[in-house]
Amino acid sequence: MNSRYILGIDTSNYKTSVAIIDTECNILCDLRRFLTVKEGEKGLRQSDALFQHIRNLPELLEEAMSDNNYHIGAISFSSKPRPVKNSYMPVFFAGESYARSLAAVLSIPSFAFSHQEGHIEAIKAFSKHSNKKELLACHFSGGTCEMLSVKSKHTGYDIDIIGGSKDISFGQVIDRTGVQLGMSFPAGEEMDRLALASDEISSFLTPIKVKEGWLNLSGIDTQIKRLTINMDIQQAQPVIKELFEKVADAMTKMIFQCAEKTGITDVIMAGGVTSSLFIRDKIVKKLAENHIDAAFGQADLAQDNAIGTAILGGKIYGNETR
Repeated sequence: MNSRYILGIDTSNYKTSVAIIDTECNILCDLRRFLTVKEGEKGLRQSDALFQHIRNLPELLEEAMSDNNYHIGAISFSSKPRPVKNSYMPVFFAGESYARSLAAVLSIPSFAFSHQEGHIEAIKAFSKHSNKKELLACHFSGGTCEMLSVKSKHTGYDIDIIGGSKDISFGQVIDRTGVQLGMSFPAGEEMDRLALASDEISSFLTPIKVKEGWLNLSGIDTQIKRLTINMDIQQAQPVIKELFEKVADAMTKMIFQCAEKTGITDVIMAGGVTSSLFIRDKIVKKLAENHIDAAFGQADLAQDNAIGTAILGGKIYGNETR
């Protein structure tokens, strides 16, 4: 019986995700389902998100196993937001409870990682930096805005925060703007399409100040909220483009400053905000011109998924079964 398959589970604030890989990191199954947010709302309470994960997981697991006779050898799951003591968020209990229960019934090992480690690994594993032991990582998502110093270890990563936002995240600014304009939450993909399609750009927003890799985003959040409150989407499109310009400029400054203070020039771009095609186009050339070797990876792997978590577990399982 071939048991060289690893099941990955991730239950974040945005998505229920299930993946199956083999020990060679080939992706055999990648299923994701957005959590449902009521129209006009900007997110979910943890209790509501947890309930949706509990409802989604059986359906996704049934779908993952329906067409193929995978003999799962190990289960890997996200148990908390970050790989530090006291990192906690109730939504991850859904994935953990399913993973540990399935592992116990099947008498196979289970491996716990953080959501952040999964984000990093999903990009790193398929990038030019796959064998690097030390690098920088940008984790820019709906709820996180952090610059990280990352060192590989046997069971994931040692991670230190060396920059980021002191208040809200890039993703929150983008999502809040989109919801105010009548878009569904999360609004990042639609906002990105509008920024790319706009032939005009406004000049209303103040540049985001960055100092030693740190910034505040509540100022630009307040600015754009006031600007767009009486606009429809078409009227707001040049402002959306300017917002994405300002975000891209701020990201570039954060990376430059953190590379300068650490001496590390290899960078992983992780988290849903880094899947923005507008932002990628704006910063990749600037980074290369300044000798920063940034790996973006596939846009869908930058978003919430269970692939990175599965790969991390697969590395341990592969070593144990050799």
